[in-house]
Amino acid sequence: MPLNNPLLPLLAQSPFIVLDGALATELEARGCDLNDTLWSAKVLLENPESVYQVHLDYFRAGAQCAVTASYQATPAGFAARGMNEAQATALIKQSVELAQRARTDFLAERPDSGALLIAGSVGPYGAYLADGSEYRGDYTLSQAAYCDFHRPRMAALVEAGVDLLACETLPSFAETRALVALLAECPDTTAWFSFTLHDSHHLSDGTPLEDVVALLDGHDQVLAIGVNCIAPEQATAALQTLHGMTTLPLVVYPNSGETYDAQTKCWTAGGQTCDSLDGYLDDWLCAGARLIGGCCRTTPADIALLAQRQR
Repeated sequence: MPLNNPLLPLLAQSPFIVLDGALATELEARGCDLNDTLWSAKVLLENPESVYQVHLDYFRAGAQCAVTASYQATPAGFAARGMNEAQATALIKQSVELAQRARTDFLAERPDSGALLIAGSVGPYGAYLADGSEYRGDYTLSQAAYCDFHRPRMAALVEAGVDLLACETLPSFAETRALVALLAECPDTTAWFSFTLHDSHHLSDGTPLEDVVALLDGHDQVLAIGVNCIAPEQATAALQTLHGMTTLPLVVYPNSGETYDAQTKCWTAGGQTCDSLDGYLDDWLCAGARLIGGCCRTTPADIALLAQRQR
């Protein structure tokens, strides 16, 4: 029996799906203190209603897909706070429940909005390290160790009822291979895979994109591949590279174009910044992008502009 593809009905209606924008930096802009190794997962502990409100505001801006606050929510990370695996699992599931509640409440406001998706965020091992290595990929684990790290979170997200998984900000080919293996343990689950890059032809760890596409292309459970949390002006070239290698829909949700300093936990302007994602939209669509949103330092206002272009 073929897998259910939750993207197809939306893509049949519009040339692209509008994803949401940044969660963590939007929470910071609203007063949450994320200077912590748990990053946005810290807010699940301290102020979950703020997570709900950000999801709701993105739906109100026109997003058709919310990405859960589970990017840095892992049993290993919560264990450092003295929490056991059952407590960590409950928090991961809560990240889904908050997005689901925002969707339900928005649909009560706008019942004509059509289908809205919840994507369960699966961030890389480098995010747990909280040292910026999700932009470098300079960490090494065995495949079994990667699987042991990611399995509980993926299982919790699936059990909580996400529509698909967002395996995102991945810098490492070995870790990507492990996540693909884990998908086979959840045979009814689908995912998109998005990466950070060294350049438009290589992952952050140096792996050629040809090798990545060879791993993912044609895999029934992989619905889209692409890039996230790279500068928007770099995204076009990366999409053009990927578009020439695969027929899968491409996903793109760049950051604002600023540079993140893992030591100071600050973003600084460097090169061209992106005040409006929609300025890149035509190029991204021509390069095969069909899932389009924003990552760090983008806002509901950015997503609203994308949504206006979709109509």
